[in-house]
Formats: sequence, structure tokens, C-alpha cells
Amino acid sequence: MSDEKRKPTPEEKAAAAAAARAKAEEARRLKEQKELETPKQAEEAPSPVAETTENNESSDSIQNKVEEAKEAPQQDDLALAKAKAAAAAKAKAAAAAAAKAKAEKEAESAKAEPSAEEADSEAKAVPADDDLALAKAKAAAAAKAKAAAAAAAKAKAAQEAGAGEVATPAAEGADADAKAKAAAAAKAKAAAAAAAKAKAAREAAGTDGTEVADADDAKAKAAAAAKAKAAAAAAAKAKAAGGAADAGAAEPEAPEAPKEPSKNQPYLDKYVKAIADKFGAEVIEASYINELAKDVPTLTIQNERWHEVAHYLKADEQLHFDYLSNLHGVDYEDRMEVYYHFYSYKNRQSLAVKVKTNREQPTVQSVMDLWKGADWNERETYDLLGIQFPGHTNLTRILLPDDWVGYPLRKDYVQYDEEV
Repeated sequence: MSDEKRKPTPEEKAAAAAAARAKAEEARRLKEQKELETPKQAEEAPSPVAETTENNESSDSIQNKVEEAKEAPQQDDLALAKAKAAAAAKAKAAAAAAAKAKAEKEAESAKAEPSAEEADSEAKAVPADDDLALAKAKAAAAAKAKAAAAAAAKAKAAQEAGAGEVATPAAEGADADAKAKAAAAAKAKAAAAAAAKAKAAREAAGTDGTEVADADDAKAKAAAAAKAKAAAAAAAKAKAAGGAADAGAAEPEAPEAPKEPSKNQPYLDKYVKAIADKFGAEVIEASYINELAKDVPTLTIQNERWHEVAHYLKADEQLHFDYLSNLHGVDYEDRMEVYYHFYSYKNRQSLAVKVKTNREQPTVQSVMDLWKGADWNERETYDLLGIQFPGHTNLTRILLPDDWVGYPLRKDYVQYDEEV
């Protein structure tokens, strides 16, 4: 680069500024000194003898001002000298930093690292005031190159150390599992990328089907997740099969032990025998232990014979179910049922009874005459499901108004007044 086009360095700028300041101070000092030494032409003539003392005093003050003016340039010279010294120190420091950076650059260029060469080629265009930053960048690049070389050497050593070892069956299974997981993850990522790409294409095209796009995106993600889970499950299954093959033939599964009968089974057998002996076995449509309801013995009785059986359950001395604790109806869409729960305070035993009826004209004989507690329960069942209880003395609605249309707990119920 020619001297005319070369930009001045910060040190040269500082030296030029200091020289300019020194010249300005020197000119000001000379001007003040010239003004003080020039005799005043416009002063009046000497006063009489009586004013001689005052003239002497004014002469002394003038002399003092002249001396002060002489001292002022000396102080300015001292400040100028300090400024020059500071500028020279800065220039030396900058030169030392540049020399240090240059030395580091020459030392690193001998290593012939690609990152160092790039940093060196870029550093040629950097001004002198960025030498320190250049040195830091070079040091960082060299450190990265060394770390990369160390990592490569470590990986190579690990490969060489493991090359002579024979892979065990467990290691092979772990490798297969890892490969399966990696494949599943790759498929999931590919699916997610495809969904994101499709969504971006739709947004770029300006389509308005936002909901459809979100649904498609959700479906794609769900499919990808399902594929990943299936792949992981397959890998786990294969691993388990391999482990079983290594350990030998799998032992046959032991047959499940027979389930112990419920503690209430004897009571159920007792009730079934008593009713069958009295009315015949055909009266009982089903009998079982309801494991979902504290193993309560449960019977399903014929609808036509229900009131006779109910009277027997209460009046018989061996059964004596004198308390009706619950009564409610259920809609099963193809039929309806009325569920009764009895308790015998004498025997400290429970019994549940179900009576089925059709949905077209649901009817079950009332037991209000046997258990007074059935009154409100039967009215509620009629109010919400429409089951008729012949023999009830006041079968009217109990929860809803009399003019209510329909039965709300039926599966096919349609609300008559939509504003309600």
C-alpha cells in the first residue's frame, strides 16, 4: 500500500494532535508576552509629586503581572511535555502489542492448521488497533483445532482398542436394540419433517383450511409416534427372545391356581336352594357372586313370579330379609332392570335381586305393600325411567313436574323444551 493511501495509525494521530496543541499553546504564550512587554502609548502624563507613591505602586503591580505572565508559559510547557510523554508511552505500548501479535502469528503459521491459516489471511486486512482482538481470535482457533485433533485421536484409539475384542451376545442384543431405536427415531423425525414441510407449503400457498391442516399434522405426528413405539416394542421383543434363546428353552407356564370360592358362596347356595324348593328352579334366571359389590349374593328372578318370591324372602324364617335398603332402575337399551338390595338383621346377611322388563311397556310388580321404604324409590324410578309399578298406591312424579314430557334417564331421551 502506498504512503498516500495508507491510513494514519492511532499513535500517529495522537502525536499529531499533541504537536498541534503544543503549537497553539506556544503561539498564545508569545502573544500574551508581547502584549505585556509593549509600553502603553495611551497612558496619561506623570502626575505631581504628591502622586509619586501611587505611580510606584502601579509600577510594582505591573512588574508582578509581567513575572506571572512569564511563569505561565513555563506551566504550559510542563503540561505539553506531559502530553508528549503520554503519547509516546501509548505509541510504545501499541508497537509492543503489534510486535507480540506478529510474533504469535509467525509461530502459529508454522503449524499449518487450516483454521489458523484462515485467521491469518483475514488478519491482514485488520487495522493496527484490532491487533489484540486478532490475537485472541487466533488463540481461540488454535485451541479449537487442538481439541478437535485430540478428540479424533481419542476416538481412533478407542476403535483400535475395541477392534480385537469379540462381541458378546449381550453386546449384540444391545447393538440391535440401539439400531432399532435409532431407526425409529429417524422415522419419527422424517415424519415430523414431512408434516412441517407440508404445513409450511400450505401456509405459503395461503390456504384457509387451518383446522384441516392441524388435523393432518396431528395425524402425521400420531402415526410417527405409533411407528416409533411399534419399533421399540419389536426391538424389546427381539431382545427378550434372544435372551430366552441364550438361557435355553423357556419353561412352560405354570397353570393358574383355581380361584378360591367367595366367603358368601354358602349363603348364595342357601338362597338358591330355598327358592328352588319353594317355587321351582325355573324361577331363578341367574345366580352369582357380584365381585364388584363386596361379593354380595345376587339373584335374577322371573318378572311374573317376582311378587311371590319377594313375599317369601321377607316371611321365611330362614331368610327373613326384613329391610329394603335400596331400589333403582337401569336402562340397558335392549331391556330395563329393577335392582333391589335387601338385608336381614336377624341373620346379618345381604341379598341383591334383579328383575328384568321390556322397554316398550316396562312393568314390575310393586313391593310397597311388603316394604314401605319402596314407596319413594318406586316413584323416583317411574319419574326418571317410566317403569310402571302395579300395586303402588300413589305412583306419581316425585322429582319432576307433572307436565314434564319424557323420562330423562332413558338412553333414547330427547329433550322436549330446548330452552330448559
